Amino acid sequence: MFADLSLSSCEISAKIKNGTFSAEEYIQTLFERIERVDKKTKAYISIDKNGALEQAKAIDKKVKSGSKLGKLCGVGVAVKDSICTKNLRTTCGSRLLENYVSPFDATVVERIRREDAIIIGKTNMDEFGMGSSTENSYFGPTHNPWDTSMVPGGSSGGSATAVAALEATLSLGGDTGGSIRCPASFCGVVGLKPTYGLVSRYGLVSYANSLEQIGPISRNVHDSALLLETIAGYDPKDSTSAKELRKGYFSTLDDSLCQKVRIGIPQEFFAEGTDSLVKNCVMNAISKMENEQYITTKNLSLRRVADALPAYYIIAMSEASSNLARYDGIRYGLRLPDGTYDWSNIFSKDRETGFGQEVKRRIILGTFALSAGYYDQFYLKAQRIRTLISQDFERAFKEVDILVAPTMPILPFKIGEKTSDPVKMYLCDVDTVPVNLAGLPAISLPCGFQRGLPVGLQLIAPHFKEDLLLKIALSFERVLKVNKTPVLE
Repeated sequence: MFADLSLSSCEISAKIKNGTFSAEEYIQTLFERIERVDKKTKAYISIDKNGALEQAKAIDKKVKSGSKLGKLCGVGVAVKDSICTKNLRTTCGSRLLENYVSPFDATVVERIRREDAIIIGKTNMDEFGMGSSTENSYFGPTHNPWDTSMVPGGSSGGSATAVAALEATLSLGGDTGGSIRCPASFCGVVGLKPTYGLVSRYGLVSYANSLEQIGPISRNVHDSALLLETIAGYDPKDSTSAKELRKGYFSTLDDSLCQKVRIGIPQEFFAEGTDSLVKNCVMNAISKMENEQYITTKNLSLRRVADALPAYYIIAMSEASSNLARYDGIRYGLRLPDGTYDWSNIFSKDRETGFGQEVKRRIILGTFALSAGYYDQFYLKAQRIRTLISQDFERAFKEVDILVAPTMPILPFKIGEKTSDPVKMYLCDVDTVPVNLAGLPAISLPCGFQRGLPVGLQLIAPHFKEDLLLKIALSFERVLKVNKTPVLE
């Protein structure tokens, strides 16, 4: 009987293929774990127990028959609830889409199913991805598995929590301004935001088209590489998909440690507002790698990074106000009874009731930034700053191979602590949003604990250099040896 849910996806897949245990036994154990701990974590919005067990039985039949098996054979994967799944609702954490069931699978879901992965369920998130704590969900907040009074980060908080709490082996998240890396940092797992265009966005419910990417969350670097290898690649259904040659991120990731990699330390990521506990933890991790002679370091300055946060929020809110205009209560989603059949009345009532406070705030601010008389002053200026930030990164990568920084400037905070002041919440994204503005790949991995809570270290690479990023991340992981599981029962 299967019992060890801490096994990696590679180990689980191999053991299912060689008959050590069955996919059904593993999936059944996973759901038993969810039943015990999810009442504490609230990681999931929807669970597909029957569908998952049916798929597990089908995989076991393939194993016995000697049929070809996928690289994620039998592995349980949780999916962020903004990624479309056929026959399983996709709510985006919103009342407006509470009962919406997509008629198709997102491309990333198609690709993991093709490799025999099993969808466990859909994970909780900040409504439409708008938040950094997974508190802005119509279905209630998700709780950090290391301390359930704390937030897990957001907006992919449910996906990171499910992996950290052993409620899933792998998960998919979406990253618009740090929404994979932030919860990965707060929950002590590995979260990878790929280069913009590397992974198809087809079937991802849009928040800010020019910023967001789907990416993997896992408990180790090897598993993130395996999931990235599965979901990456050109998709003709996505106009933002890059025709970049797909690399074997997992198959080429060997276990040898990197040697003499040039690491840049951008001073702006350690500026005022960074918790000294976080800063010390990240710097200690860098020192360990330096002492082992795996890296050389160089202090750098990215001058325009200081302007990244306001530029990001203007661009993201502007794109959100445009994207969310489609939710009118007529074609799909929430529809309140209305005897007038007046479109403007229906539109305003359904949106007033269906959207949460944070979503309304961002729609209003985004609409203002795009309005006549303010477009040049706000949106156009933000796009120019975005270009300058990208140029800063380009200059930096001429001197170093990889940049290293804290993922988050602070430790996880109490649920409800920042909800009354949205500016304080927005400031949490200061170290993650520059990467999205420049379209770069970045990974967060745990580098230690402070006050019993995880600290994440962020590595940033040039465009389409995920292979190098994963190689260096694996070296950090092997040297730091931060491998803990929260106790929830």
